[in-house]
Amino acid sequence: MAAYLQWRRFVFFDRETVKEPSGPDGAGAKPFALPPGIAVCDSGRGSLVFGDILSQIWFLPRSLQLSSFQAYKLRVTHLYQLKQHSILVSVGEDEEGINPLVKVWNLEKRDGGNPLCTRIFPAIPGNKPTVVSCLTVHENLNFMAIGFADGSVVLTKGDITRDRHSKTQILHEGSYPVTGLAFRQSGKTTHLFVVTTENIQSYMLSVKDYPHLELDTHGCGLRCSSLSDPSQDLQFIVAGNECVYLYQPDERGPCFAFEGQKLIVHWYRGYLIIVSKDRKTSPKSEFAGNEAQNSDKQVLNIYDLCNKFIAYSSIFDDIVDVLAEWGSLYVLTRDGKIHVLQEKDTQTKLEACNYMLFRKNLFEMAINLAKSHHLDSDGLSEIFRQYGDHLYNKGNHDGAIQQYIRTIGKLEPSYVIRKFLDAQRIHNLTAYLQMLHLQSLANADHTTLLLNCYTKLKDSSKLEEFIKTSESEVHFDVETAIKVLRQAGYYTHAVYLAEKHEHHEWYLKIQLEDIKNYQEALHYIGKLPFEQAESNMKRYGKILMHHVPNETTELLKILCTDYRPSGSNEGPGMLEGKKANSEEFIPVFANNSRELKAFLEHMTEVQADSPQGVYDTLLELRLQNWAHEQDEQIKEKLHNEALTLLKSGRFKTVFDKALVLCQMHSFKDGVLYLYEQGKLFQQIMHYHMQNEQYKKVIEVCELYGDQEACLWEQALGYFARKEENCKEYIAAVLKHIENKNLMPPLLVVQTLAHNSTATLSVIKDYLVNKLQKQSRQIEQDEQRIQKYREETMRIRVEIEELKASPKIFQKTKCSICTSALELPSVHFLCGHSFHQHCFESYSESDSECPTCMPENRKVMDMIRAQEQKRDLHDQFQHQLKCSNDGFSVVADYFGRGVFNKLTLITDLPSGKTATTIEAGLQRELLIHTKRST
Repeated sequence: MAAYLQWRRFVFFDRETVKEPSGPDGAGAKPFALPPGIAVCDSGRGSLVFGDILSQIWFLPRSLQLSSFQAYKLRVTHLYQLKQHSILVSVGEDEEGINPLVKVWNLEKRDGGNPLCTRIFPAIPGNKPTVVSCLTVHENLNFMAIGFADGSVVLTKGDITRDRHSKTQILHEGSYPVTGLAFRQSGKTTHLFVVTTENIQSYMLSVKDYPHLELDTHGCGLRCSSLSDPSQDLQFIVAGNECVYLYQPDERGPCFAFEGQKLIVHWYRGYLIIVSKDRKTSPKSEFAGNEAQNSDKQVLNIYDLCNKFIAYSSIFDDIVDVLAEWGSLYVLTRDGKIHVLQEKDTQTKLEACNYMLFRKNLFEMAINLAKSHHLDSDGLSEIFRQYGDHLYNKGNHDGAIQQYIRTIGKLEPSYVIRKFLDAQRIHNLTAYLQMLHLQSLANADHTTLLLNCYTKLKDSSKLEEFIKTSESEVHFDVETAIKVLRQAGYYTHAVYLAEKHEHHEWYLKIQLEDIKNYQEALHYIGKLPFEQAESNMKRYGKILMHHVPNETTELLKILCTDYRPSGSNEGPGMLEGKKANSEEFIPVFANNSRELKAFLEHMTEVQADSPQGVYDTLLELRLQNWAHEQDEQIKEKLHNEALTLLKSGRFKTVFDKALVLCQMHSFKDGVLYLYEQGKLFQQIMHYHMQNEQYKKVIEVCELYGDQEACLWEQALGYFARKEENCKEYIAAVLKHIENKNLMPPLLVVQTLAHNSTATLSVIKDYLVNKLQKQSRQIEQDEQRIQKYREETMRIRVEIEELKASPKIFQKTKCSICTSALELPSVHFLCGHSFHQHCFESYSESDSECPTCMPENRKVMDMIRAQEQKRDLHDQFQHQLKCSNDGFSVVADYFGRGVFNKLTLITDLPSGKTATTIEAGLQRELLIHTKRST
């Protein structure tokens, strides 16, 4: 029970008297006066509604233009104006006696200028006439309840505006007058509160048979009950002389000790309005509480039940009723005046009350007041700040931090943090920082500070609780937290945080640099996705190789062949394996040659298309091992491995690199193999020359001399420079030179002249054979020359005869078909004759003999080829330079007529060619043929 005397008083309403509109002359307006005899009042739909004892119903709009109509013949006793519909329900009397009538008016429709009355029915419970005490209507127009002085309640269910669609029945019967009724709608459930002078009951109208429950055994007077709004959970308010009670449909709620005789009770915008008898006056009867004498003073109090203060209090003379409309309260007094109570705006109210409350340090009340008036978050935050400052100054740091926590999001955190940096207040600072993180408003500095607080307090439980929040509840910068924990030496917590939030780099850095748990770090890398596993092995591979070489090598083998994360839930066939570039991990094996060799050999076995760098490094590694090995058996094995690798065909593109490696390690067989593969035959021979392996020199010449003839010449020069007795090898070389005619004899003699041990007997056979061959060649050439001379003389004689003497054709057979020659026929100077039809069928030209034409064309083609090659200077120079026998090249070109003017038979006049003359002679021989045709 709340003590009324302890409640603070405020003035949240401004009181004014309603005045008539100013006239045209601008004279001061006088107070507005209500018509006399007002008995009942209500409000809604933009008007104040009055009923008087003269049967009139009055409407007062905001313009203060009164209007009325006669609703009954005698008097109006009750009015109820619906708030959501333009429906007015009235109770009055049309004749003397107890015979009340209920009329339902539609204010939007007119009947002769008056509102349309849609329904009239008598308000009598059963057959016994009684006085109507109260009236209420449900806003959905499906329920209407009428209370009577004999204790009965009549319920009308259905459309209350029509007779046909509604049903009336007696809901409640009792011995005490009904003083109040109220409908409560909660979802689809409808309750009706019924209060009498002695009890309070609740009926459930949404259930058949209307079950009811008695809530209390005391009641109230007329107009001393009301229904609150949703801010008070639609509770039924009953005001007794000692207390005000609040009821739910099934139980009694809180009560407030507001003493004094209650006359009127209303609910308005979260406020409870009570008009009570001034204590200085005499009490009245319980039931007829509103029939006060004209001299009575009445107190109007406006209570805020949530915040427990009085928003307004004032004394009036004989209040008729209090109505709410147009956002204000209107107090009607018996003298016909209307007083308006206008609520102040929220800011004004808060400034006024906060000033007083702050001055008296009543911050809790100020906070509640601000919340009830829906003050914005900025305003509330300022109150919390001032409250926190007040508590801080008093030394109540625990209470202060709670108020500062309520300012999070509005007040700059540094304002609070600076106040609690003292070591003695570190637990308060921790609480504030925790809440700052929970609201996701902390930055990296706040996280650092909070974790430092935990470590200073050595509160491991709180620290673990902070870092082990679920993924969706993380309200801090994880990376910052890891750094702070690592710096403070909480490696286990830092590792947990890094692993949970997948900060792989930090996890590995702490494991390797701080905890030195290399095995766990390697295992962790094996669980990472491919890209991250690859990058981390490149970064930390050297450290891991130094401490756990075998395990690291195995992981690298997997990473470069068919990598799948070790902790993956996917089946073997579900997740496609990936592989890294094995060449990029070679630097990881620095100073670990044994593991490097195992890795490279594994890669070349399982992955034949490994990068070239893998094969290059493996070759270098094998050559190094071979060069440093002392055991002959092992050395031979390493020799074979290196040579096998060279012969694998993987070094064609890096021939030079492989050759340099073999030369660096003096790997003879490898060098010779690469020379051979690169067709570097001269280098092979020079290698044997440097090692003075004479037989090998001869073997090289025999193997590759056909591909590179100069090898024999170089071999001859090599042996010629040797002062040793190399007659055997010189003879072998000279024999091959002689057979292949690789060098002129003079050059051979000049070459061997440098060798003091080479006597004439060494080259005697060579010179004799050479001279004999040349002699035979000279004889053959002389015979050929003589033959050509004779042939030339014969041809010249024939040409002269053809020019000077007639040609007799004595052929009797055709040279083509061998049949007897008949006219017309064709004869050629060469002596061939043809039938004309055979000649035309087989001849390609009219001027050439078909039989001699192939041989003639060969000769002509040779002549043309010689003419075309006359100007091939570059070709001549090239052949001359590359040939071992330059004299033969010059002689060949000289024989082709390159160096003299070509003459076929004799010099021809300018402008004529041999072809032209030959064609002319053949035409002359065909004269007789043309004549015969």
